[in-house]
Parts: sequence; C-alpha cells; structure tokens
Amino acid sequence: MARTKKKKKKLGPVILLSLSFAVITFTTFNIFRYWTEIYSKYQEKKELKKELAALKDKEEELKVDVNKLQDSDYVARYAREKYFYSKDGEYILKIPEDD
Repeated sequence: MARTKKKKKKLGPVILLSLSFAVITFTTFNIFRYWTEIYSKYQEKKELKKELAALKDKEEELKVDVNKLQDSDYVARYAREKYFYSKDGEYILKIPEDD
C-alpha cells in the first residue's frame, strides 16, 4: 500500500508537467500560425497598396487622354500620326528613327 501512494505522489507532478508542456506547445503553435498569417496579410497589403498607386496613376493618364480626345484637332492629328491617315493631296512618308 505504501508503494501505491508513492507512485500516486510521483505520478501527479509528471501529469501536471506533461499537461503544462502540452498547453505551452499548443499555445506556441497557435501563436506562430497566427503570426505567419498576419505577416502574409501585411505583405499582401503592401503589394496591394503599390498596385493601387499604379492604378491611380494609370487612371490619371486615362483621364488626360479622355480630355484630349474631346478635341477634334487632336484626334485628327493622332489618327494621322498613329494610323498614317492623310488629308486629300497629302502624302505620308515614314522616316526611320536612328537609335
């Protein structure tokens, strides 16, 4: 009977130590998992901010182009330069650019 009480007394701290270790391990694992998730979201946020800035710049360029396209003289000049349209009696010669 004395041996059983000794084993029970020795078994209590072992169970408590094992349980504490399991709780600490589980908590550490969860903290690490959440930290990696937060860090990946932070990186994604940085990339999306860069993309947003680029899209805002592109939007401003497009707004300028829309305003330019409201001018018929600009549209006519653009069509002549870009698509080689010509007026009556006008000849278009393409001169190669030297790089």
